[in-house]
Amino acid sequence: MKIGILGGTGPAGSALAARLASVGYETIIGSRSKYRAMETVDKLLAEWSGRDLRIVAGDNAMAASADVVVIATPWDGAYGTATSVADELSGKVVICMANALTRIGKEFQPLVPPRGSVAASVQAAVPGCQVAAGFHHVPAKELGDLDHPIESDVLICSDFPRATEVTSQIVASVPNMRPLDAGGLSQATPIESFTAVLLQLNVHYKTRVAVKFTGIPEPEPAAAAPEPVDADGE
Repeated sequence: MKIGILGGTGPAGSALAARLASVGYETIIGSRSKYRAMETVDKLLAEWSGRDLRIVAGDNAMAASADVVVIATPWDGAYGTATSVADELSGKVVICMANALTRIGKEFQPLVPPRGSVAASVQAAVPGCQVAAGFHHVPAKELGDLDHPIESDVLICSDFPRATEVTSQIVASVPNMRPLDAGGLSQATPIESFTAVLLQLNVHYKTRVAVKFTGIPEPEPAAAAPEPVDADGE
């Protein structure tokens, strides 16, 4: 599966590209400037030269041609970016990880974008795609540090079961990350807003927090396939 990341030159997008590439996905870092994307890819490949990372650079149109597309742009650029590649996104699962936030003095505060969330705005921009909100609460620096596992739950919400399923499969492919179905896309509003709380905790405690929920049972392991029976029934 190829995963394209629009706005992949930023901290969150490039970190996600590296982490997904480390578990076997081919990732395409997209940007309005292909040359900026090339600089980001060169930096990642040099930093992790001992790993066989399949990361390529392209413009946003190339990234949007992937099987699954992630929007990692600044929140106020998500609608315009999605609109600019609407034809490529139509019919695809689109994962929106952008948060509408601002910083006033020492405090982070959530903003309410049109339609209540960035994810809902992207869905309105490209009605033909299937948007899932996810990856909002994963700290970028830890996500991009491939020498260490990252432990985090990832809340996923979408109005499309296929989008929730595909996003969950991608999250579950990363060791120690657990996908959680948080309901319909309307839940993106509090999920995006809660990121401001996490950033405030980071500032106060000088750390980088991730979200883990208790009380949710782990999924049952898949049952082993039965041994084949030969013609004699043995």
